[in-house]
Amino acid sequence: MKTLTINECAEQLKNADNILILMHRSPDGDAVGSGYALAYALRSIGKTAQPVCSDNIPPKYSYITNGLDVQEFEPEYIVTVDLADTQLFGDKLIQYKDKVDLCIDHHPSNTGYAKYGIVDGSAGACAQIVKKVISAMDIPIDKNIANAVFTAISTDTGCFKYSNADAESYQMAAEMVTCGADSFFINRLMFDTKSRSRLELERLALNSLKYYNDEQIAVIFITKEMLERSGADDNDTEGISGIPRQIEGVKIGITIREKEENNFRISVRSAGDIDVSAICTQFGGGGHKAAAGCTIITDTLSDAERQITNAAGAVL
Repeated sequence: MKTLTINECAEQLKNADNILILMHRSPDGDAVGSGYALAYALRSIGKTAQPVCSDNIPPKYSYITNGLDVQEFEPEYIVTVDLADTQLFGDKLIQYKDKVDLCIDHHPSNTGYAKYGIVDGSAGACAQIVKKVISAMDIPIDKNIANAVFTAISTDTGCFKYSNADAESYQMAAEMVTCGADSFFINRLMFDTKSRSRLELERLALNSLKYYNDEQIAVIFITKEMLERSGADDNDTEGISGIPRQIEGVKIGITIREKEENNFRISVRSAGDIDVSAICTQFGGGGHKAAAGCTIITDTLSDAERQITNAAGAVL
């Protein structure tokens, strides 16, 4: 992948049309915010642009998505946002894995799968890079873009609690509020509003809590049975991976999610200076120093637990 500057990314987009914007599977606030902010911006200058995802976008982001009607077209230019690896494309988008023209990302583990790209691992959220590209195209920030970018920054920094929330994160978030972002509504919806099924799922997950390495590693589980008992769905699982690292004395928090047969999705979070991406890269995953993920293919939940806790213990 040839690395571009912000201005070079802006020029690429200004010269393109029929732009397909890919977001990673199981989209979070940064993926949705980045994808839709860019789409709103491009459409404002007359471009045909559509953000797409293999999975359904959670309904709680409807205040971002509802303002953008669906455009159908044959893509001429393909962009990815907040997407570090083609493994995260999902089934519906995997057809584009060798066709990406431009990648905008903030994951240091980015595999360089695109023709061109900009990867800034110091950015608290991918949307911070996207916003700079939008500004480099001289596109004014309206309320739709502001809401999308603010959502991305707030969610990826844990409402500005995580170590990736730097001065630029605060400054850009403040700029988005000035441009019309409804910060109170967004933060309440993202962090202070939970469905009953989500609360029940959290209760079941907490009941599964286990400790390793003198209680410096905490592990919780989300099984298919838990989802059925709680009435929760995939949308209710977002954010649960942050629970184990909230425990006093825990340095590494791990969430093991049972997916399809023999497939376990692992989320690892650091409560300090430990680089958890070094754990997940051992299993073909990656992410950031403080937050990373991977998938373990094995016969049983207990074996997935053994593999990830052994790897975490070695890094610890």
